[in-house]
Amino acid sequence: MPPTLKPVKRQAALGDQVYRLLQTHLRSGAMGAGQPLQEVQLAERLGVSRTPVREAMMRLASEGLLSTVGRSFVVPALTMADVDDIYEIRFLVEPAALRRVAMLTVDPAVRAPIDAALDDAIAADAAGDAARFRESAARFRSAWLALVPNARLVRVVEQYSDHMQQIRAITLGDARVRAIVLRGLKRVAAALAKGDGERAAAAMDDNLREARKAFIAAAAPSDEPETQSGANGAGRTNGTRSPRPRTKPADTLRSAP
Repeated sequence: MPPTLKPVKRQAALGDQVYRLLQTHLRSGAMGAGQPLQEVQLAERLGVSRTPVREAMMRLASEGLLSTVGRSFVVPALTMADVDDIYEIRFLVEPAALRRVAMLTVDPAVRAPIDAALDDAIAADAAGDAARFRESAARFRSAWLALVPNARLVRVVEQYSDHMQQIRAITLGDARVRAIVLRGLKRVAAALAKGDGERAAAAMDDNLREARKAFIAAAAPSDEPETQSGANGAGRTNGTRSPRPRTKPADTLRSAP
């Protein structure tokens, strides 16, 4: 047997490839609530059969990123009750996850991707580029999440952060909201630079509270009922009005490899 031969790397299953492609598309915030995704059309655009497309969409539906309407899948519209539930989970898991990585991020080399994403977010905000800012903020989150040793915890954080794409599409076009988010990212980065897990967790908690408030302000009418303080201090709204994203979906899907 020639010593240079190495095991052949297997290509990822087609269903997994389609799943990741659709997941990336949903994470981009390019698709508005209620937009239908039909198997036949997607299969044709991606150059695959209907089976891997259906497998991928069923998987995304099980994660709450899609819902079913008749024979179609759609991006679900979030009610205020949905937002309360999602943020309750995020308040529990994201500060805890961030606290775990602070001991590592005192090393500038380890922290470099986090700092680079923050620099990009600052530049995007200065340019008024909401899409680039959203992408930079997502990279900031991915950079510190990559350091979390608990893969199950990472999946939970990613899943419920993904549910917020509608919120980001609605709110991050507002320079005032970007300023709030950017201030939170800077506080998190500063705490991580010092290896201070408690400060990083507190900064994330504050950032989540401000993000939730910004969504409610953007999505609710002026006569929206006041929030009631909940056990976690995040508050729960009385209304169930669905937010109306102000962005149009982008036709950016490409064929699966």
